[in-house]
Amino acid sequence: MPLFTAVLVMIFGGLTLYLKNETFLKVKVTILYLFFGVILLGGLLTGRLFIKYVFAQAFDLTEAGWKKLTLRWGIFCLMLAALNEAVWRNLTTALWVDFKVWVILPLVFLFALAQTPLILRHGQDETKSG
Repeated sequence: MPLFTAVLVMIFGGLTLYLKNETFLKVKVTILYLFFGVILLGGLLTGRLFIKYVFAQAFDLTEAGWKKLTLRWGIFCLMLAALNEAVWRNLTTALWVDFKVWVILPLVFLFALAQTPLILRHGQDETKSG
C-alpha cells in the first residue's frame, strides 16, 4: 500500500508540475480511495481479507469480525472517493485543501474510532486458546 501511494504521488505530482495543472493532485485522492475500496471489497468477495494482513498484529478478531471490518472500510473508502470528487469539482482549490485537512482527516479518525465496538465484540479471547 505505501509503495502504491508513493507511485501515485510521484506520477500525479510529476504531472502536476509538468503540466502546471492541479487537477492531477485532486484526482489522485479519488483514485487512492477507489483503489483501497475496490481492493478491500474485491478481496472480501474472493475470500481474501486484505485488511487482516495490515491489522493482524494490532487486533485478533474472529473471521466474522474481519469480514465486517473489511466491508465497512471498503464502503467507507468508496464514499470518500465520491465525496472527494463532489468537492473538488464544485469548490475552489483552496476550499478543497481545507476540506481535505479539516473534514477528510477527522472523518477517517472518527470512522476508525467508531469501529471500536466491532473490534471489542469480535475480538478473540486469548485465554480460551491457552
